[in-house]
Amino acid sequence: MTAVVNVEIARFNMIEQQIRPWDVLDTDILALLNTVPRERFVPAAHQALAFSDLEIPLTQPARVGQSMLPPRLEARLLQDLKLKPTDHVLEIGTGSGYMAALLAHRAQRVTTVEINQTLASEARDVLEGQKIQNVNVILGDGSQPDTWRKSGPFDVILLSGSVATMPTAWLEFLKPGGRLVGIAGQPPVMCATFITKGANDSSQTTTPWDTIAPRLTGFPEPSRFTF
Repeated sequence: MTAVVNVEIARFNMIEQQIRPWDVLDTDILALLNTVPRERFVPAAHQALAFSDLEIPLTQPARVGQSMLPPRLEARLLQDLKLKPTDHVLEIGTGSGYMAALLAHRAQRVTTVEINQTLASEARDVLEGQKIQNVNVILGDGSQPDTWRKSGPFDVILLSGSVATMPTAWLEFLKPGGRLVGIAGQPPVMCATFITKGANDSSQTTTPWDTIAPRLTGFPEPSRFTF
């Protein structure tokens, strides 16, 4: 009983001390974070860190880009996506499957792509264990549209990690009014970037808040050479 109580206290503290102060105030989002058991998506070796404000490694040894995002960052992205119950979401970077689980409760369908075979398999297992049936996990390189384009078009494409620049060519895989969302830039400062597809090849970009996140695998980096 004590362990259960401690988990619930830790979850409460995560929401009240990390997530609310990051301007996540949508009551439906907060209720969802209280319902989806984040600890079930955390590797056994890091269970004690399940509700901590940090990136949790998903592989041993830890590899760049293969970690859970901090809870506040996941929550803020989920809130600002403003998903509709009819949305089809593409997530690049499944990781543990936790973000896909959150998305699945807010959208009609989720297609999520993971490049690491072990992580993809574990994510499928934990999602199935949570009886989440509207998520399709694809094993492959999410930076390559051929991996997932046949599953589209999408209402939202979410990059669950950072890239140097947003892949704006991907707007063609979105429905009209769809959003391409990710974290873009160079450390120590990156921006949450929301690109909305308009009519006649137009788009609108906003960068409402700064943050930092690990790189997604496969996306290009700018040249470091200077002249």
